[in-house]
Amino acid sequence: MRLFAAVLPPDEVARALASAVADLRTLPGADGLRWTGRPGWHFTLAFYGEVDDGLVPELTARLERAAHRTPAFPLAVRGGGQFGHGRALWAGADGDLATLRLLADRSEAAARKAGVPMGEHRRYKAHLTVARSRDTVDVGPYVEALASFTSRTWTVDELALVRSNLPKSGVRGEQPRYEAVGCWPLGGAR
Repeated sequence: MRLFAAVLPPDEVARALASAVADLRTLPGADGLRWTGRPGWHFTLAFYGEVDDGLVPELTARLERAAHRTPAFPLAVRGGGQFGHGRALWAGADGDLATLRLLADRSEAAARKAGVPMGEHRRYKAHLTVARSRDTVDVGPYVEALASFTSRTWTVDELALVRSNLPKSGVRGEQPRYEAVGCWPLGGAR
């Protein structure tokens, strides 16, 4: 299974971001970007890639422990930025980013301890991808438009393990499908 750990924004926050993204899609050049859809919006904590089915039970047990050891925390979607000279346009995060990073570190450590090959550790940068491009694109106007966006603050109270189902049809613009295969409350949040 192709898996990652994530924080999923609540519907109300996703709706507000969808409204802001709809405005971005009216800007010149927007049709040259591949826009992600609301079902795919998440803050990835740790990307695991293809995980052997035999490792999933240990990974889920360790993620449950990581969630239990991490307190619930406030978060909002705020502003935006880019990676790779416009290859990825993203919305940022605001709130208790230290705890979000801690949860990301614990999600990565859970995978390593479960035997999932993780490659080299990279410093966590909280982001929610809203568009991608195969080419270098000037996304400055989009980043500028996102600068004033701030969602309502919500309490992150669970860690999700998400399965990514990549498109198989070959139809241009088809999006991956995501499904939560496990969710655990943070710090006894429930």
